[in-house]
Amino acid sequence: MGAVQSCRVSIICVVQTLLVVGLLYSIPVRAQQVIGARSGAVAEPRLHGEPGSPDATKTIDGRYLPPPPQKFGGEINPNAEQSKPFWPARVVPPKGAPNVLLIMTDDVGFAAPSTFGGVIPTPTLDRIAKMGLRYTRFHTTALCSPTRAALLTGHNHHSVDTGVVVDQATGYPGYNSVIPRDAVAIGEILRQNGYETSWYGKDHNVPIWEASQAGPFEEWPTGPIKGFDYYFGFIGDDTTQWTPNNLFRNTTPIEPYLGHPGWNLTTAMADEAIAHIRMLNAVQPDRPFMIYYAPGGTHAPHHPTPEWVKKISAKHLFDKGWNALRDEIFANQKRLGVIPKDAQLTAWPDSLPKWDSLDVEAKKLYIRQADVYAAYLAYTDYEIGRVVQAIDDTGKLDNTLIIYISGDNGASPEGTLNGLYSEYAILNGIHPTVAENMKFYDVWGTNETYPHYAVPWAWAFDTPYQWTKEVASHFGGTRNGMAMAWPARIKDAGGIRTQFHHVIDIVPTILEAAGLPQPVSVNGITQKPIEGVSMVYTWDHADAPGRRRTQYFEMFGSRGIYQDDWMASAPPVVDPWALSLKPPPTDVMNGFPWQLYDLHKDWTQANDLAARMPDKLRDLKQVFTMEAQKYQVFPLDDRTLPRFVGEKPSYSFGRTLFTYSSEVTNVPFPGVAGAPKLMNRSYTITADVQIPQSGAEGMLVTDGGRFGGYGFYLLKGVPVFTWNLLQLARVKWKGKEALTPGQHTLEFDWKYDGPGLGKGGTGTLKLDGQVLDRHPMPKSVPVGIGWCETFDVGIDTGTAVDDADYQVPFRFTGTINKLTVKLGPEELTPEERKLLGLTAKNFD
Repeated sequence: MGAVQSCRVSIICVVQTLLVVGLLYSIPVRAQQVIGARSGAVAEPRLHGEPGSPDATKTIDGRYLPPPPQKFGGEINPNAEQSKPFWPARVVPPKGAPNVLLIMTDDVGFAAPSTFGGVIPTPTLDRIAKMGLRYTRFHTTALCSPTRAALLTGHNHHSVDTGVVVDQATGYPGYNSVIPRDAVAIGEILRQNGYETSWYGKDHNVPIWEASQAGPFEEWPTGPIKGFDYYFGFIGDDTTQWTPNNLFRNTTPIEPYLGHPGWNLTTAMADEAIAHIRMLNAVQPDRPFMIYYAPGGTHAPHHPTPEWVKKISAKHLFDKGWNALRDEIFANQKRLGVIPKDAQLTAWPDSLPKWDSLDVEAKKLYIRQADVYAAYLAYTDYEIGRVVQAIDDTGKLDNTLIIYISGDNGASPEGTLNGLYSEYAILNGIHPTVAENMKFYDVWGTNETYPHYAVPWAWAFDTPYQWTKEVASHFGGTRNGMAMAWPARIKDAGGIRTQFHHVIDIVPTILEAAGLPQPVSVNGITQKPIEGVSMVYTWDHADAPGRRRTQYFEMFGSRGIYQDDWMASAPPVVDPWALSLKPPPTDVMNGFPWQLYDLHKDWTQANDLAARMPDKLRDLKQVFTMEAQKYQVFPLDDRTLPRFVGEKPSYSFGRTLFTYSSEVTNVPFPGVAGAPKLMNRSYTITADVQIPQSGAEGMLVTDGGRFGGYGFYLLKGVPVFTWNLLQLARVKWKGKEALTPGQHTLEFDWKYDGPGLGKGGTGTLKLDGQVLDRHPMPKSVPVGIGWCETFDVGIDTGTAVDDADYQVPFRFTGTINKLTVKLGPEELTPEERKLLGLTAKNFD
């Protein structure tokens, strides 16, 4: 009996110990079993060097991050002479773990780069493909933020609450744009396993209400979720490459006007990465690194340097137009073997004009658009090549895993049918005509424009597939070229791989290559099992059966389900370039007609079998519903602009009075991140200023710049208030004389003619209570004035709202004692409020 009791006590003690260990790592025992089964073999933790010596290193059990503190193994006595020191071992990755260079370009269609049959030269992507593998059935989510979240976490985009871009976030699981702490990114995983991690370029996964220099910074690149040691880049959708005003080093804004003529972010970013590579090689040459390189190219604005435009224009790549280009690319793709010989070219849609139907002026404009875009892609690829060469110059290219993903979605249709001289035009519901765009022909691609090409070019750059970016149902929106190389390990140089894969498969690929397990717990938080599958199995076996058997797709209600080389697809009812605040015309759940494709025989989704095989379609639709429930895809929502304008968490919410007494710079996203939003309401701006004996000029307050926005300033001492209406007009209220020395009160009062979006009103400029100027403005900016410009007080850190009046930084040379912005209620119609999901209580 005593022996039995003793045994029971021992078992209880063992169980209690196991439970304590489980609690210590913040993970239930069952979850450990499940995740352990998914993670595969785990490398045995091992110590390198003499224990306790300054040069000792340690490979850890990477399932639990960070590992428990290392025990002191020395000896402590009252006197140091009789004691023995002991240094904790530095954490290092497993022996032979590669460096990692992860590259993702932006808005590049499958058929744009030369590597996948396009006519635009991309020698760096060609180089990676020739020294490694070209993947021809690699997929993204059809949109920017969702793809990038999936890329960095290894989770489906809805699974990490990024089912749509952060600007269009809604208050549902799957759509709130906040990546959860139970799905940390590859940067944090590698960093805690001893890698040095750095990120260059775009981060479009910071919730917009946290996107200012005030933070909070948990969701930023250097925060605990993404985990990169160093960041240099821009926060948001995109930025001007000439004078970016949303550019940060870690979490500190970089003032763009400190640059020099000809400065371009595409080159500056490569310079920054190259300097970092050289620094690390000099200071810590044996430390493995991960670089995530995500340039702005080729998202609008298309901003290459003039040299690249001249070089590409001389090739006359696009003179025959988009239909002939499509035929040329299709032939190239078959020659390269990136599509099968029996693949079909999908039909040209009736909704897009054919090239031969256009007049001479339209053709001239569209060729210019394509030349500038192609120059931007070639320029971006060239600068990426400089980064690759910098690694080669250190002698580390052989042991570097390079993953070059050509685009985060299909080619972009957001340029509308005629293209855009400014992307901000379409944001505000303006569809420029050919004639309106031609006014900017000579400066297309310079800092005078924020340009985008016409939709038919996007369709051509997605050859041979249907549709474009924003459409998740068809490969034109989701299939992107990808090349992967690791010279020390991947030996089938120049090989082609056709297994069906998705962007969530990149994280497990990197982990397997590095010999690291998928983490069970990170920073005390139990991690969700990674949803991707490693692609390493494809490296040595070109014909290996694909391991991704099922994958769902969804974006703005368009959706698809892939399973075992069958695809069911529900394309959008409204073309994605037909941006509008009108309510969607159909029930998103039941109104999208489904199509069916047998990918065994139909590589390009050219032949719809839905009518012939209704039972197969029904089965796949059921699979989609199960996957959608599993990964937080519901509720479906096909709105675009309404979600952009709709309610989000806000550091400005409910504020009607903003007060400033000192210089303020770089506050983005008015109405959300902390700056006042002036659209669709009455407002009053009052500035109490002190003018010195020598007089004063400069900016009092501004938001926006060359592409749209307002500024209140003194021009040679004369008060001026300017509204830049998206470069289509500039409306001014001006005084007649310079302010005299002493104290003055300046006021601009705007009475809005609402309710309704973008209505006009009457502005009144006053000095010390006396009216200086009063007149109406027939229309106003209805939606937004640009994410690459910011709100400033006492200075202008971006571009000028009117270059003819002043040049940045235009710092105010007097003293601002107090500046206030007082807002009236936002004046929308009941129909607009309902469409945007707003309540009267919020805006009255």
